[in-house]
Amino acid sequence: MTTNQLPVQTVRAAATVLAAAEQQQYLTFTLGEEMFAIGILAIREIIEYGHLTEVPMTPPFIRGVINLRGAVVPVVDLAVRFARPASAVSKRTCIVIIDIDQADGTTNQMGIVVDAVSEVLEIPASEIEPPPEFGARIRTDFISGMGKVGGKFVVMLDVNKVLSIEEVAVVSAMNQTEAISS
Repeated sequence: MTTNQLPVQTVRAAATVLAAAEQQQYLTFTLGEEMFAIGILAIREIIEYGHLTEVPMTPPFIRGVINLRGAVVPVVDLAVRFARPASAVSKRTCIVIIDIDQADGTTNQMGIVVDAVSEVLEIPASEIEPPPEFGARIRTDFISGMGKVGGKFVVMLDVNKVLSIEEVAVVSAMNQTEAISS
């Protein structure tokens, strides 16, 4: 390696930090009466809520899997994941396909069920507060911040932390099963 070359991991890490610093666009959506946001860079696509295949012996928050252009994509009911009642499916219910970064450097796709997608907003860093602190017993590591939009707070989610390590393992196993059966 010459002195002007950096390892690929260093370049990727620097790009991730730069992207996070520049990230100001967020997809906003509702779950019940609350507004949430995910950084637009993590969003792959938004699809209409369609036929899901239930998978036995998965955690209750996993609604099932969908066939997305030949790929098996697990779908999580974000309301159930947040210890709320399952979302009722309506005309506005949709599945947001997001990319989840894995510890080994790979990326998995996952769908999240949301009540309705609102809009893409630019939220400047100056309008983002740190996540609230509730103490050690309440998990808030999946909240990247609280965005101030129109006098209200929007809960900003860190998609890579919405699921615990064990839950990510279940989703990854579902993706691996798809890769083996392809």
